[in-house]
Amino acid sequence: MKRTILITGCSTGIGLTCALGMQARGWRVFATARQGEDIERLTTAGLDVIYMDYDEPESIEACVSQVAAATGGRLYALFNNGAYGQPGAVEDLSRDVLKAQFETNVFGWHDLTRQVLPLMRAQGAGRIVQNSSILGLVAMKWRGAYVASKFAIEGLSDALRLELRGSGIHVSLIEPGPIWSKFMDTALKHYDDNIDVEHSPYREYYLQRRKRLAGESRPNRFKLPPEAVLKKLVHALESPRPKARYHVTIPTHVMAAARRLLPTRALDVILDKASDGN
Repeated sequence: MKRTILITGCSTGIGLTCALGMQARGWRVFATARQGEDIERLTTAGLDVIYMDYDEPESIEACVSQVAAATGGRLYALFNNGAYGQPGAVEDLSRDVLKAQFETNVFGWHDLTRQVLPLMRAQGAGRIVQNSSILGLVAMKWRGAYVASKFAIEGLSDALRLELRGSGIHVSLIEPGPIWSKFMDTALKHYDDNIDVEHSPYREYYLQRRKRLAGESRPNRFKLPPEAVLKKLVHALESPRPKARYHVTIPTHVMAAARRLLPTRALDVILDKASDGN
């Protein structure tokens, strides 16, 4: 019987690459998307495609029900991947904007994870992999909402991993850092929609930052293709001893080491410069 995995956010980027990559390795892949054209395109690629939106609890429940029905109640793995970034200084984030960030990046992930766990418990084995971020390890300016959501995922996943010890269900975090995707395009839209630039004390910075988000700055030499995440996902899913954390890019390795070794004041200097340089 084919091993089965549910992967969210498969329209583009990391989700699409990982869905096709795991399919090529012989896995049966249930891929989620929200737009009709993406669902049609993924279906043509031979994937089992399900509509799901993290912001819609009923769609999460329906998704799990469809997977259970299609597999006879068996699901070996979940890769929580779908998310977005909300740029903006912390003081410029309204309550509703911060709630929306958590609704998608945290609460939806938590809801889906809770609902697939009974399937994994019934078979006595499973893998839960969370696509976190370098910003789940360290904070950077102008990214407070996204940082908070990823720190929350890191904490929830650590607690879940400890609680599932001995169950046969393993929990892993992947921390990519800069990856080539449409993530920044989406971030730019949320920036335009939700940040009041003209009345912000950071107006001048925002005007410069928007040009960078729009791709008018020099390219990030540390960015890797999404296949780099796929490589880590394969290990997290197929290794008999999956790691708790997988660092993907050079910046992630560097920042993880800096967090362990440097005092807070020294780390703050590095993060201050890195925040403005990306």
